[in-house]
Amino acid sequence: MLADLGAEVVRVDRPVASGLGVPIDPKFDLILRGRRSLAIDLKTEAGRNTALHMIDQADAVIESFRPGVVERMGLGPDICLKRNPKLVYARLTGWGQDGPYAQMAGHDINYIALSGVLHAIGSSNGPPVPPLNLVGDFGGGAVYCAFGVVSALLYAQRTGQGQVVDAAMVDGAAALLTMVVGFRRGGIWSSERGNNIVDGGAPYYAAYETSDRKYVSIGAMEDKFYELLLSKLGIAGDHEMRPHTDRSKWAYQREQFRKCFLTRSRDEWCDLLEGTDTCFAPVLTMDEASSHPHLKARQTYVDMNGVNQPGPNPRFSLTKAAASIAPAELGQHSRQILADWGIPSDAVDELCRSNVVFQAG
Repeated sequence: MLADLGAEVVRVDRPVASGLGVPIDPKFDLILRGRRSLAIDLKTEAGRNTALHMIDQADAVIESFRPGVVERMGLGPDICLKRNPKLVYARLTGWGQDGPYAQMAGHDINYIALSGVLHAIGSSNGPPVPPLNLVGDFGGGAVYCAFGVVSALLYAQRTGQGQVVDAAMVDGAAALLTMVVGFRRGGIWSSERGNNIVDGGAPYYAAYETSDRKYVSIGAMEDKFYELLLSKLGIAGDHEMRPHTDRSKWAYQREQFRKCFLTRSRDEWCDLLEGTDTCFAPVLTMDEASSHPHLKARQTYVDMNGVNQPGPNPRFSLTKAAASIAPAELGQHSRQILADWGIPSDAVDELCRSNVVFQAG
């Protein structure tokens, strides 16, 4: 996110590749776009000193180790902020810097499980369904971390004082749940998933299968949109379809919608309902989404570095966001980065000879 919006971001990698164990051509590892890779052994004194030389000049540092790891490496926030008082030091973890779970391993599914999010997603007659890894890793983690970094940078610019940002995925996931928590506390949200207005329980806010075994979505929550939907579907005369807020009628209303949408193909429903205020959209695959006329018009998906992918967001009226650097191989830019950050060429040569720094190729 930061690189997409114009920040110069250096990715500091271990000299030996690590990851999820899923092989992928680097050019398709799209979340690595926009930033160069420096492969350096931070367990060595020379590696730490090199990193500290760069941190002295940096506006922000983001680390994602378990609590205490960077302190043991000699790169903790106390040391870095003492050297660079304006530094924003962001710490992105799953569980946060403190609390009983802080030292436990985990993944997105665990963080959203503890936050209360996972329990709320899925059908009423099945287990909770992970919403990909969008809520913990990205929404609750990366987005809140980036927002925290920018906010702290603004404060540092005004006051000259840097600080530590503790961004925890479990906290961010809970924050994303704020509206629903309010509904629950107010008594208008059932703790039984699949029985509420925006979790697939309401028949007017759901996805329905079409005659060609594809799906469409409707979200006609307001009266005027719901009435228009009934009219377009030809079922406005069925009085049992009202009121749509009467939960005792939801089972009947869902069945009428189900039977109705099965009578036409997805494209036929698009022809009838697109461009209307029925709160309708086809359910597209990722491959289909990139070629939809609306997303093409907005350039939601763009071709960058030979790969079609979601473009930078959000949009600005004066400045243009763009990821100019393709996803980098590990250590692809090591020598160039060190030179740009003021490391003399002979020192760079020695770092490479001693295997403290790895240069790809």
